[in-house]
Amino acid sequence: MTLSIMITSIFSQCLNSWRRPLIMYAGIWTALLTVTVAVAALTPETSFLWAITPSSSFSTACKSESSFRVPVDLPSDVVCLPAKFFQRSKIDLFVPPIFAALVVASSACVVRSLGL
Repeated sequence: MTLSIMITSIFSQCLNSWRRPLIMYAGIWTALLTVTVAVAALTPETSFLWAITPSSSFSTACKSESSFRVPVDLPSDVVCLPAKFFQRSKIDLFVPPIFAALVVASSACVVRSLGL
């Protein structure tokens, strides 16, 4: 009876010492992927909202107070749209999770291709 307890104890200590680095490694990569997804998902939205705020120097090019300047490809072009175009739609509920899933999948592929 004492031998089986001792063997079980030794086996569990060996198993735990082997799992700790693996769990720590997986936790670090999970945290890195989470930060990557958060930055990739929030940066475009934040920069767009920052650009169209009425107090922004970017949006002061519009003469009307009820319109927003929308960023376009060429910096010299000015496109002003009415504020009623900037409302939440039903698709706003689905696009961010789909985008986040794509970023997670692509970052996992990058990690896998690097052999980490």
